[in-house]
Amino acid sequence: MPGRTIAIGDIHGCRVALETLLDAITPSSEDTIITLGDYVDRGPDSRGVIERLISLSQTCHLVPLCGNHEEMMLSVLGGQTQYTSWLRYGGVDTLDSYGFCGDLDVIPESHHQFFDSLRDYHETPTHLFTHAAYDPGLPLDQQSTQMLRWHSLRDGVPDPHTSGKVAVVGHTANKDGEILDLGHLVCIDTYCYGGGWLTALDVDSGQLWKANDAGVLGSPAG
Repeated sequence: MPGRTIAIGDIHGCRVALETLLDAITPSSEDTIITLGDYVDRGPDSRGVIERLISLSQTCHLVPLCGNHEEMMLSVLGGQTQYTSWLRYGGVDTLDSYGFCGDLDVIPESHHQFFDSLRDYHETPTHLFTHAAYDPGLPLDQQSTQMLRWHSLRDGVPDPHTSGKVAVVGHTANKDGEILDLGHLVCIDTYCYGGGWLTALDVDSGQLWKANDAGVLGSPAG
């Protein structure tokens, strides 16, 4: 029996929500789990989220995408930019979770390896996955990182992609806790760090799972 293809929206340091969601999904070695990015910042346990994703990669086929928050973090870790902008958008929460006291060596090598493994996008025969959005007229390997990681759907929803595939994205938080399903595009960022839900979507069956960072499993419609 073929495995499932399941996308998980923006986690933002919400380890308890992630654990609760995975307990409900019970991923198998046949399943592909695509995490849409923004694992760090804003929520209480970014380190714990990365630890859980590393362990998840040992039990299923994990496809971790890079979000704009990972881009900011990696730019600081790589010495390309100063801390200021990252800290303003949740970097303080991430550093606190690692017990930062002025030395970035507090981030384990296994976590650096995880960040190095992040991808810009993923495709299946029927769906495409990015953190934020896409240019509808360009193949995914020609997309700008600005569009893939930073474009807000509030600034414009892209038309259907030229491939005809359904896009599954995050980044633009739906603060009502509901997914945005436009047919050609589904946004599953449901504002977990702000008191909403962490959402997972089986893209073939349409099954949804929701969990919050209090460890409560929600109904798909609420």
